[in-house]
Amino acid sequence: MSDNNSNFVFEKKNYVMMAIGFAIVIIGFMLMAGGKSEDPNAFNPDEIFSHRRITLAPFTVLIGFAVVGFGIMLKSKSDEDTTVSTDVIED
Repeated sequence: MSDNNSNFVFEKKNYVMMAIGFAIVIIGFMLMAGGKSEDPNAFNPDEIFSHRRITLAPFTVLIGFAVVGFGIMLKSKSDEDTTVSTDVIED
């Protein structure tokens, strides 16, 4: 039987970090939602151009993408253990 880890590209910690990042991205997009007016003839700039929609939500989405990237870049334990020794062997 082969090792179960050989079937997956990443380890569990990578997938967990990517899932957390995706959840943060979803939260950011949910923060951007809204701003609909009951009256289509009325325009409320305070509702649409609020701090939450203009600043907080895009920043949250960017943080989520950074967490996903970090999850992809995490090294696995097997990669850390298989470092090549640079010692010179003398006869």
